Amino acid sequence: MTGLAPIVVHPPSPSGGRRVTTGREILGTAYGVADLYEFLRRAGWDRDDIRLDDESRITWQGGGPGVW
Repeated sequence: MTGLAPIVVHPPSPSGGRRVTTGREILGTAYGVADLYEFLRRAGWDRDDIRLDDESRITWQGGGPGVW
């Protein structure tokens, strides 16, 4: 995972889902952890290396991975 930009999972929106960004790029709106994993895979992350609690790589705003 070295060299990959940090990920921000934004607060849940009133209409549902959470925007996922890396730098200025919007990866999409995730409606659950499966969506997040797919966005990270497309951004070049290896699923085996993804730790949702890794605060140095993923910033959760408005609640952690259990809040959708």
